[in-house]
Amino acid sequence: MKLIYLKENSDKIKYLSLIKKYEYKYQFKIYAYCLLDNHGHLMVDVNGADISKIMHCINFCYAQYYNRKYKRHGHVFQDRFKSKIVKSDKYLIMLSAYIHNNPTDLPLFKENVEKYPFSSLKEYVNHTNDYEILDKSFLVKILQLNHKKNMKEYLNLVDRCNGEHGLLDIEFTIKDYEYRSEREIIIREHAPNEIIHHVAQFLKIDWEYIYLKNSNKSTLLRALSIFLMMCFCNMTAKEICKILGNITAGRVSNLSLIGVDMYTKNDEIRNFVQELMKIA
Repeated sequence: MKLIYLKENSDKIKYLSLIKKYEYKYQFKIYAYCLLDNHGHLMVDVNGADISKIMHCINFCYAQYYNRKYKRHGHVFQDRFKSKIVKSDKYLIMLSAYIHNNPTDLPLFKENVEKYPFSSLKEYVNHTNDYEILDKSFLVKILQLNHKKNMKEYLNLVDRCNGEHGLLDIEFTIKDYEYRSEREIIIREHAPNEIIHHVAQFLKIDWEYIYLKNSNKSTLLRALSIFLMMCFCNMTAKEICKILGNITAGRVSNLSLIGVDMYTKNDEIRNFVQELMKIA
């Protein structure tokens, strides 16, 4: 991302909180990140979702926050985000090292890049997840970073990696281990009506409540259905308006957030969604 204005630490924290919010909404994963004052890097496993929709939502919400906070108008981002496809584990390792190397341009962190607070490298080293957005399992398994020697070698790679195209090969100590990726892509080809019927059956509500207003039952059914239609059908608010009828895009967006809240706070709903992910 270019010219993302992150003047203060609170701005960076806000941006990371938006990533967390939309991780729930679109069920993607973050393997590495680094936010500086004027740009940022994210390693995203979209998990079958649309990267353009993900980044539009995050950046749009951040721009609203930033302009409100600093009483300004206009663009916060100079241009559209740029993305590259990671086609191999080797490139994933090297790209993560490049991302984690970014704070070396800052005088305070040139010699201790692993202490920069807005980079996932600190999380890998300290075994933390301060902003609750990072999925460390993928990179940890590939490199076996739970071994001190491997972590030391990875930090050495980060230290020497001063350009994306000047990345270095490095050998890691693997003890009695054969890496097998357990990554599974979420099926996002459900039909909207299929989602509505699954949700109605789970909530034990007549599916026709989806077309009603001003009812607790209809709000629950609409909210969870809309959240899942956005997640599993890659639908926009406007597209969902056409399905439900007599509802505004703003109301659809608000209901989707209620659905996300239901998902994050209710174990039964989380289990239901996890099972729905497995249905082709």
